[in-house]
Amino acid sequence: MRRYLRIVGLCLACGFCSLLYAFSQLAVSLEEGAGGGGGKPQAGAASWLAGGGRGAAGGADSAGPAAHPGRSDRYNLKIQPVERMHLAVVACGERLEETITMLKSALIFSIKPLQFHIFAEDQLHDSFKGTLDSWSFLQTFNYSLYPITFPSENAVEWKKLFKPCASQRLFLPLILKEVDSLLYVDTDILFLRPVDDIWSLLKKFNSTQIAAMAPEHEEPRIGWYNRFARHPYYGKTGVNSGVMLMNMTRMRRKYFKNDMTTVRLRWGDILMPLLKKYKLNITWGDQDLLNIIFFHNPESLFVFPCQWNYRPDHCIYGSNCQEAEEEGIFILHGNRGVYHDDKQPAFRAIYEALRNCSFEDDNIRSLLKPLELELQKTVHTYCGKIYKIFIKQLAKSLRDRFHRPPKER
Repeated sequence: MRRYLRIVGLCLACGFCSLLYAFSQLAVSLEEGAGGGGGKPQAGAASWLAGGGRGAAGGADSAGPAAHPGRSDRYNLKIQPVERMHLAVVACGERLEETITMLKSALIFSIKPLQFHIFAEDQLHDSFKGTLDSWSFLQTFNYSLYPITFPSENAVEWKKLFKPCASQRLFLPLILKEVDSLLYVDTDILFLRPVDDIWSLLKKFNSTQIAAMAPEHEEPRIGWYNRFARHPYYGKTGVNSGVMLMNMTRMRRKYFKNDMTTVRLRWGDILMPLLKKYKLNITWGDQDLLNIIFFHNPESLFVFPCQWNYRPDHCIYGSNCQEAEEEGIFILHGNRGVYHDDKQPAFRAIYEALRNCSFEDDNIRSLLKPLELELQKTVHTYCGKIYKIFIKQLAKSLRDRFHRPPKER
């Protein structure tokens, strides 16, 4: 009998020890789960801080799971990356002031942070850096400065095409390989509403569309391409490349139909053969090449209305941009040097108002009334007769800006 009691006692003791061991292991695993000691790190939290520094170097802030190894991975899932809108411009010659004014107009109204990609001649870099560094208090943008670069074997030919450096835009998908989407604008662009709004058009692309531009003309009777072009062009009147929204990931992947070979060519392979074939027939340089590409690949282009790229051609002979008449001008394009002469004083008035505007709230708040008085002096011109469309959207953008919380301005 004693032997059986000893066996039962021994079994009970073993069972009790097993329970103690199981509870101790459970406690350890719970402690590790709370402390983040194991598991696969989540990458989502680090990316929103990764673009930190300003200037050409870019820099980065130290944050995220790698910088805080004791933090639980579960918190990373709650932090969403901040989307940056990428804006590119190419500046050569006497275009410094224009470019600075364009960048200022982008910053005044935009909501999400901006990443500027500025391609400029070497002698302009210090001036850009000095001005942009003086805006660092805004904390709403980063910028990178790049030299003007073309394929070495044809660099001289590309640089002289149309205006100095203008054809640089053709190579942006090949240079900015890590950038998914990009808004390219000419230096003589002014934003009259947030960049966020044109950036949102990327979501309207269908599965085949890789870029978006506005028509070159609304009125075929004054159109250039349909009357004078000696090469293929998109649609009825061609497209203007002064404002070009791009999904560059798709551009890099796509194989383009062309009239040089039965074989479809990728973006990096099509540009030089296209120039060689048409260089004696093109007038507007890189814009003509883009028209040829999208003539053969019309399914790849998203066309946005003229109010996103409003030029003197839309009012110089009378108003012909219906969307701008209804909703106002969204993006002003002062081509033909109209910001700097007296031919189109309405365009010049908008440019000078934004050029002279500072980032102080009181200065921005008081922008509209003096501008309207200046525009009223331009009614002797066709564009001046409809001056209200120049400030309709601007007034809305100003109202919206001051209805937002101060941290979002």
